Amino acid sequence: MSARGSRPAAGGAVDGLAPCAFGICDGSGFVVDEATNTASDCRCRPLQLANARARSLEARIPRKYRDVAFDRWPVTAISPPVVDEVRRFCHRVGENLDEGRGMWLVGDSGTGKTTLAMLVSKAAIEAKRTTAIYSMPRLMAVLREAIDTEEGLLGLLDRLATVDLLHIDDLGAEHRTDWVLEQIYSIVNTRYEDQRSIVITTNNMPAELEEQIGRRTVSRLIEMCGDPLPLFGTDNRQEYQPDRDVA
Repeated sequence: MSARGSRPAAGGAVDGLAPCAFGICDGSGFVVDEATNTASDCRCRPLQLANARARSLEARIPRKYRDVAFDRWPVTAISPPVVDEVRRFCHRVGENLDEGRGMWLVGDSGTGKTTLAMLVSKAAIEAKRTTAIYSMPRLMAVLREAIDTEEGLLGLLDRLATVDLLHIDDLGAEHRTDWVLEQIYSIVNTRYEDQRSIVITTNNMPAELEEQIGRRTVSRLIEMCGDPLPLFGTDNRQEYQPDRDVA
């Protein structure tokens, strides 16, 4: 079958469409055979569909964290063993996401948990993986708002379940209700069953987190992410200087 037709030269893209990840189609997700006037799915079609489903989720790195890097402050001032673990995860982010490996960071406020988690999300986005980034209070607000939309709550939960990486900040900071516990369990359990990665930050150790979100949910997080990476100490948030270079 010919790949002529809708495909511009060298796997380029038609205006308004993202380039084909494999350089085959015009970004539409279809390959046209001019001889038979038929179209077939391109290899990039599943990726195109996943991107479309994830498009309305919050997938951008917040402005405060857009310039984070392993060789810049404040990362250079964070516990080296923890930073090394995150660095290894990022270096193999594609393999880790394919295998559903996650990561969680636990500790005091202002010790760098969110900064390191953003490095993981940044690596996933740079690897062209679908990513959703939420603080836990924000995620709960979005879920409540979805109840009255055309898509509905189940539609939003389905999209949250299918992104390559779900990043949740401040897990355990939400107000505990039966409805909240049900939604958190649903999100975590679906990703657990589908072997999809999750990255979380929390101020609570596992035993404390069990009290907040339930033992079943924490058990699944431990299996998905392994032991939490600890970051305890003084709150350095007041000293955060994005443009500061540290030798």
